[in-house]
Amino acid sequence: MKRILLAAALCIAWTASASAQQTTADAPATRADIERYLEVTHAREMMKNVMDVMAKQMQQMVHDQVAQYAAKLPPGSEEQINKMTQDMLKSFPIDEMLDAMIPVYQKHWTKGDVEAMLTFYSSPTGQKMLKEMPATMAETMQAIQPLMQKQMATMMDRVQQEVAQMAKEPAAKPGKSPAAANN
Repeated sequence: MKRILLAAALCIAWTASASAQQTTADAPATRADIERYLEVTHAREMMKNVMDVMAKQMQQMVHDQVAQYAAKLPPGSEEQINKMTQDMLKSFPIDEMLDAMIPVYQKHWTKGDVEAMLTFYSSPTGQKMLKEMPATMAETMQAIQPLMQKQMATMMDRVQQEVAQMAKEPAAKPGKSPAAANN
């Protein structure tokens, strides 16, 4: 009888423990959980890298704009505008942006989700993924760009054909369907 009671007590304790673990995993992620996730995934560094890419893109846009108005602009305009845009990009509030992200992440991820992601991103494979993903995505975009351009050209041709066909058809009078207009 004692063995049965002991077995029953162990089963109840195990069930309660498993239930508590399930409840903890399903609990909303805390601010500290998300901050740890952002740290492990190098979110701050990634945002800085994005700012660097934006700076390069802005520099090219400034160059193109200055080239259009070169005759009307004083010497050194391009350098002055580039410095202004670089200063503006450097002043982006990265810490505030990361803080603004935390409630969004908390809304979508549970404590268990964050723990699983932390386990993965803390692993050598997770860290390699974080390191290699920007280059992988850039190379992927280069690889698919010709396919996307071809598809977009095909779509635009089709749209132009449809518009031309519609332009040939007589216009329907207001309140009447095209079929009724043809009768």
